[in-house]
Amino acid sequence: MTWLGRLLLAAFALIVAIPAGALTLGAGVLLDPSFREALGELGLVGLFAGLSDLAQGVPPDMAVMAVILFAQALSLLLILPPTLAALVGETLGLRSPFWYGGAAAGLTALLPWLARGGPPPAAGSVASAAEARLAAILLVTGAVSGLVYWLIAGRSVGNRTQRRGADAF
Repeated sequence: MTWLGRLLLAAFALIVAIPAGALTLGAGVLLDPSFREALGELGLVGLFAGLSDLAQGVPPDMAVMAVILFAQALSLLLILPPTLAALVGETLGLRSPFWYGGAAAGLTALLPWLARGGPPPAAGSVASAAEARLAAILLVTGAVSGLVYWLIAGRSVGNRTQRRGADAF
């Protein structure tokens, strides 16, 4: 396969893998009982509080900044891990689903811990349990996006050895 064809296949695979990860993240958050309850309680309250603040004169640029920050955080979680796993896998010619799924899963699960920069919550606390559940959801999210990439483009990376029988010579 030519380099242009490989590049187009990799781009298409990422275009499919990133929404697959987003759907997995959404499903994981909605299926976890504590996150679902928190979103149910805080989601409507936060929406109504934000709308009332906007109605009372809070500048709309603050709302736009909040949306931009949320989009940046989601893009960091959903776009960076499968893209980085794909770049390394394509560069090194790796064809293993364990590489694509594992690398994307590990990086996705580690990003919030790396971004926090502070000490972890105390063991056994509610925050520690919520962080562990979030890490598990992010691990599955990264694994799904990495494996979707592998299904589309990762299986054909590198040089395949041509099987030549005795009749080929």
